[in-house]
Amino acid sequence: MRPPHGGQVPRGAAHRPGQPAQGPVSDAFPLFLPCAAGVEAYLESEVARILGLAPSPSGGGSGWGRSDLRAVRGGVQLTADWNAVLRLNLHSRLTQRVLVQLAHLPYRGEQDLYEAASAVPWEDWFTARESFKIELTAQHSPLKSLNFAALRIKDAVADRFRNRGGVRPDVDTQRPAVRIFGHLAAETATLYIDTSGEPLFKRGWREDKGEAPLKETLAAAMLAASGWDGSVPLYDPCCGSGTIVIEAAQLACNIAPGLLRRFCFERLRLHAAPQWAALKAEAQAARRAPAAPIFGSDVAFRMVDFAQRNAQRAGVADVVQLRGGDALQRMPPSETPGMLLLNPPYGERIEAGGIAGPGRGGRERAQMEQAGDFFAQLASHWKRNYAGWTAWVLSPDARLPGRMRLKESRRIPMWNGPIECRLLRFDMVAGSARSRDAAGP
Repeated sequence: MRPPHGGQVPRGAAHRPGQPAQGPVSDAFPLFLPCAAGVEAYLESEVARILGLAPSPSGGGSGWGRSDLRAVRGGVQLTADWNAVLRLNLHSRLTQRVLVQLAHLPYRGEQDLYEAASAVPWEDWFTARESFKIELTAQHSPLKSLNFAALRIKDAVADRFRNRGGVRPDVDTQRPAVRIFGHLAAETATLYIDTSGEPLFKRGWREDKGEAPLKETLAAAMLAASGWDGSVPLYDPCCGSGTIVIEAAQLACNIAPGLLRRFCFERLRLHAAPQWAALKAEAQAARRAPAAPIFGSDVAFRMVDFAQRNAQRAGVADVVQLRGGDALQRMPPSETPGMLLLNPPYGERIEAGGIAGPGRGGRERAQMEQAGDFFAQLASHWKRNYAGWTAWVLSPDARLPGRMRLKESRRIPMWNGPIECRLLRFDMVAGSARSRDAAGP
């Protein structure tokens, strides 16, 4: 998680230490929605769609009227009411969390952090019966120990409850009811309360998964970057446990990604169960039939079984068509050209999954050479049989177009956890394979 670049706060929205917390109905909260690097612009558009925000007619400021919505480094910030907090948790496919900012102020040492946290009215947000946890990140902070800084914030929260009610809430580092986030910049500290709980990529349907699985938020980012809107067929020939195709199916069916899970805001004092039930009922009633088919296949039949079980839990088993088979042999699953979207497992992604670890350089090089052969054959197969299709491939290999002997028409930077990747677009033109074969190697 990265906070807004430079620690900026939405205008008129920051909580001042010592003042009461804002109310849940009509008042607006300063929010920060973290996301993977490179996804900020897509998240900004998604938030505007979820909240029904129209571009500002004047074109000035944030560009979204009074919401102060804008993309910043590492996420999106805006000002919105409690209803919007619930909607964003329920409907956002791209953010990792929905954080409410409670304090933003300069600091020089740990005592400043203690005083800042002591001034926040935590009792307005949760009771002493709820356990909590402090999570702290830093960028250019002058403090030597993040653990000690987090300890001082924890002490401040607990001491405030004890001084006002005589009871301190418990600390639970494993399954806390309430999560408090802090970020330390070079000169400013920012405190947030988390309304999501578990990261939002945990949709609640993926119980079966393989090695180095793709996060649901990244699959959603790939769909957003590709521009796929459900109007043409989509096919993932290396579907693994089905993350991309299931995410696409839920998007095509307008299924809210948060319908199957619980959220931290359900333990906060602002929570109103009838309001939340009404929003979920509205989301359930909005489901629609997909406009185009969605396909997935994998060479490992075990992974196809995983994908089928995940699709069943996600409520899209009747929408996604899953098959076993080698990507080098599978023919187009649809007579109508559509989109290929895949995150093939090789190289750094395999290493991240623990198959090729440090000290296995020979094995890793062999895997990369085999991957190069695989992609050359895959590109040849596509050129011969997938004319009219558009292929999008997520890869950490900057030389992938050369390996495939294809020229990408778009190259979008995107991060898969700590791995820097590129989402590459290849347009399959009819006759390209025939002309290349005639020209010779």
